[in-house]
Amino acid sequence: MSGYLSVRDIDWGMVFISILICALGVVQIFSATHGTIWEDAWWKQIIWVAGGLLLMWITAQIDYHSLMTHVTLLYVLSVVLLTAVLLVGKQAFGSTRWIPLAPGFHLQVSEFVKLVIILLVARFMAELRSETLEARDVLKVGALIVVPMLLVIKEPDLGTALTYLPILAVGAFLAGLNWRYLIATAIIVVLVVPVGIHFLQPYQKARLVSFLDPDRDPRGTGYQVIQSKIAVGAGGMWGKGVTKGSQTQLRFLPVPHTDFIFSAFAEEHGFAGVVVVLALYFMLLMQIVKNAQTAPDSAGMYICMGVGALMLFHVLVNVGMVVGRMPVTGIPLPLMSAGGSSMLSIFLMLGLVNNVRLRRFVN
Repeated sequence: MSGYLSVRDIDWGMVFISILICALGVVQIFSATHGTIWEDAWWKQIIWVAGGLLLMWITAQIDYHSLMTHVTLLYVLSVVLLTAVLLVGKQAFGSTRWIPLAPGFHLQVSEFVKLVIILLVARFMAELRSETLEARDVLKVGALIVVPMLLVIKEPDLGTALTYLPILAVGAFLAGLNWRYLIATAIIVVLVVPVGIHFLQPYQKARLVSFLDPDRDPRGTGYQVIQSKIAVGAGGMWGKGVTKGSQTQLRFLPVPHTDFIFSAFAEEHGFAGVVVVLALYFMLLMQIVKNAQTAPDSAGMYICMGVGALMLFHVLVNVGMVVGRMPVTGIPLPLMSAGGSSMLSIFLMLGLVNNVRLRRFVN
């Protein structure tokens, strides 16, 4: 612990914006679960937020250089825990993603692996001796990331597995990856995607089909997207008000407090509310980038930008999903969607950003 670090040096702007987003999420969770079996989800979310703030403070106090020296141990532990999920994990909605810790409390390991990936990429990129990143370097760190990705895909949870890639992509870009490698990668992806479709789970193929043509099965695979788009459009300019959204309150909209919370929010708060939330996310991302710019070293910069890339990916995919511009992947909206593991992991990441910020003043 570093007791000499001052409370006033914390990025209170970032903390305040995060709490505002969480508050809007709690209100929407209360509205979306009103009169349902999940009606206690809103106060549980408050507990997760409080726990997240505490973890953020603790994480900010531990020097990130110390964390990176133990990244090998953290990586091995992550792989072991992800394997344990497949062996003894709790199954729900056709997936095995959680380790039961206590009655009513389950840990989604894949959410916390994101922090390990951020530290892993930061350490690898910071230790490079050259100013440009070669293909062999990308393959080395990519091979390390593929292992937890494959374990998460096995759960199956393709959405969470894909969130590991933006961390590597931003790290490689900032480390000076040659453009010809980027072009080659794009060509390979285009060629591999048609083949990779055959390895998807049946439900994943169905989601892809529903994304391309949701009206093909409006009561089946296309139902979520269709109802989500109706809810977003029904909000109009100012929304229908808290607990007054027809799609949300009449239960046409699936899981309106988790993956599709943005749809419910758009219906009840309208275009004006959507602009406010997206503006808050933009300001949060800018605070993270600002801390990357003032980082005391390249490792700190990679950590902050890794967190920013992950947050941006989450927001773009989730918002794109609910308006029918992205396939349904089950990626939650950061700080708003109900869920303990996601909330705690996001605040741990913000703790890492504050960690980097605090070290600006340490010689």
